[in-house]
Amino acid sequence: MAHNGSGSVDHGGHGSLKEYVLGFTLSIVLTIIPILAVLNGWFGKTATIIVLLGTAVLQFAVQLLFFMHLREEKGPRYNLMTLILGLVIVVVVVYGSIWIMENNPMY
Repeated sequence: MAHNGSGSVDHGGHGSLKEYVLGFTLSIVLTIIPILAVLNGWFGKTATIIVLLGTAVLQFAVQLLFFMHLREEKGPRYNLMTLILGLVIVVVVVYGSIWIMENNPMY
């Protein structure tokens, strides 16, 4: 913890209680929406998949912004670069696995 010159204490880029509560609330809402959509059959199959994917992307963004503090990073964005590299690796592994399974002459 360091003083930031305005008399308050800087907690090293961590969010306030208000930001954590807002992030937690958004996470809960973005979890309940797809659960209710599936359990109550609010939409057709395609629309339900779109709702699931949309809320998953929003949930990912909430986690990154409110809990991983990617928007507050100063200087080189090493955390963001590491995240992007991790996502590229995941996409390559998943797509590569699907490609291998689809083109395997054994099946």
